[in-house]
Amino acid sequence: MDDLDVLDWRERTAALYLSDDDLAGFRAARDELFRTHPASPIPGDDRAGFPGLDWFPPDPAAVVEASLLPASGTESIDTGGPDGVVRYRRLAVADTPWGPLTLWWIEAYGGGLFVPVRDGTSGRETYGGGRYLTDTVKGTFGRGLTLLPGRRVRLDANYLYNPSCAYDDTWACPLAPPENRVDTPIRAGERAYSRHDR
Repeated sequence: MDDLDVLDWRERTAALYLSDDDLAGFRAARDELFRTHPASPIPGDDRAGFPGLDWFPPDPAAVVEASLLPASGTESIDTGGPDGVVRYRRLAVADTPWGPLTLWWIEAYGGGLFVPVRDGTSGRETYGGGRYLTDTVKGTFGRGLTLLPGRRVRLDANYLYNPSCAYDDTWACPLAPPENRVDTPIRAGERAYSRHDR
């Protein structure tokens, strides 16, 4: 895998998130991308027999609207890898039924919206470090989080997904900081990936 593969992966990811596919079509296309793309986070030896990602069944109740509350300040989050410590600015706090979730703005060239979530399923049914609702630097626009008029957002937890490090520990990922950890189990989106039962 080289940098052009990563660039192509991000372009294809953005196109998938911005497509007109319904949830089932989106999941099928994401599975195919993970199975075949050279920049897939699925380890190369696992791709040939890869049956697809493990998802919770679609849940209409996992789609919620939330008011955005003011937030301020910054947080430094260690990626655990060559990116080192990345600085994030609190953009707003979404007042969700699951608990408050901070929307982070990445304080780097170009910026980007980042919403990691660690919930009551983390470490049991889902990846222990949490999942992402959106990370626009990686091209995940418009499905997990959509801006609405009047300082509101629509959140669709059916699109919660694992960070790359959940598939292969050669990847490093920023994980959900304490203020994005909620006790409520969110049984929607992607489940934990396990190499051992595939």
